[in-house]
Amino acid sequence: MSISEPVERLMKLFSRFPGVGDKTARRFALFLLQQPGEFSDELASTISLMRESTFSCSICGNLTTEDPCPVCSDPFRDRGVLCVLENVEDMLSLEQAGVFSGLYFILGGRVSPMDGEDLPPERLSRLGEYVREGGFREVIIATNPSVEGDLTFYAVLDSLKSMKPRITRLAFGLPLGGTIGYADRVTLHASIESRVDVSLANNSFERKE
Repeated sequence: MSISEPVERLMKLFSRFPGVGDKTARRFALFLLQQPGEFSDELASTISLMRESTFSCSICGNLTTEDPCPVCSDPFRDRGVLCVLENVEDMLSLEQAGVFSGLYFILGGRVSPMDGEDLPPERLSRLGEYVREGGFREVIIATNPSVEGDLTFYAVLDSLKSMKPRITRLAFGLPLGGTIGYADRVTLHASIESRVDVSLANNSFERKE
């Protein structure tokens, strides 16, 4: 390649970011070279600090620098409703949209046989403990509207089959095959407000009144 080896290595690293192709990775690398040295130093130190100081909340799995995280420790959250999500990105989207004021539980994965992915048994076990001990009146299973999201939903539902809280699922609003992380505020609000009840007896759905 007609470019220096360090730049090529940086381009390859950037290309591993979600949604970043070869051309965008090249622009990122060349942009970085054009910035003052202080910018590169701050970027490198910020990445190192993030890696050293950020960890998963012991209660919900959110990324945080304090335990419990700000969401779990917020006394003004609705502590009777729990929203179960696949990843932190989905949680950040709901928080940014301001459409949910309860607590969260991050699964940290999904069920995707084609990709060889499955939910860690310990996370499902931890979810069961949290629901039993939390006294929630409702658990919203907010998985993405996709084949993998459906498989993840049923895995979570199976782990909660002996629980007492009302269990609901996001309804219309989210496009089939889409993701919560990329949905706009109006779409997320419609999905939350129109969630449906889940019958544990036969895995059926009923419209929330």
